Amino acid sequence: MLRMGCYFFMDPMPQSLPLHAAIVDLDGTMVDTLGDFVVALNRCLGDLGLPSIERSFVERTVGKGSEHLLRSTLAHLGADAGLYEAAWARYQVHYRAVNGDHAKVFPGVTRGLAWLRSRGLRLACLTNKPTAFAEPLLARKGLAAHFEQVFGGDAFERRKPDPLPLLRTCEALGSEPSRTLMIGDSSNDAQAAHAAGCPVVLVTYGYNHGEDVRAVPALAHLDRLDQIEGWLAY
Repeated sequence: MLRMGCYFFMDPMPQSLPLHAAIVDLDGTMVDTLGDFVVALNRCLGDLGLPSIERSFVERTVGKGSEHLLRSTLAHLGADAGLYEAAWARYQVHYRAVNGDHAKVFPGVTRGLAWLRSRGLRLACLTNKPTAFAEPLLARKGLAAHFEQVFGGDAFERRKPDPLPLLRTCEALGSEPSRTLMIGDSSNDAQAAHAAGCPVVLVTYGYNHGEDVRAVPALAHLDRLDQIEGWLAY
């Protein structure tokens, strides 16, 4: 693997296979939402008389959907699994109330998305976050206009790392998987992309369950999303 400045290359994008579209993850890829998760989760736990959870645990656990985060949190605290339904109801209330309050767009994201669109790529956001939370977050952070489609974790029968959401999103964009770039921050995104037949690029600043994402196979590992311009031009 060749390192060039802030770029971590494994392979250039084949020039004989031009891209028609891109699918972009949300949490940890475009927006740092860890603060929202921590606040909403701890308010939920407080309602149930449970102790608060540490930020580092949330960072290691996000990425597989809110249900997974909540079940993992209850297990981590040694709480009764039967509390899940009550916890889910309270969590939904609190997350909706704080959605975007403690979140910020990562540097380079807006420019990177604008550049991809300037190249004629059709863009979709595909996240394991519920659609009802994803759409207002994108709008609040000024990112919604970049996307033709937004699909949350409840949009399909299965979620990433299953390839089904990527395949369905490709269909919605009218693009073949081999010509649709997946951009994410975790092994979930990479695993789904590889299984779907999509080329994949990973950003290095996301969550990835507390592990170094550079160890996850991808065409490139980028420190900022706007570095995609240099990679595709490489």
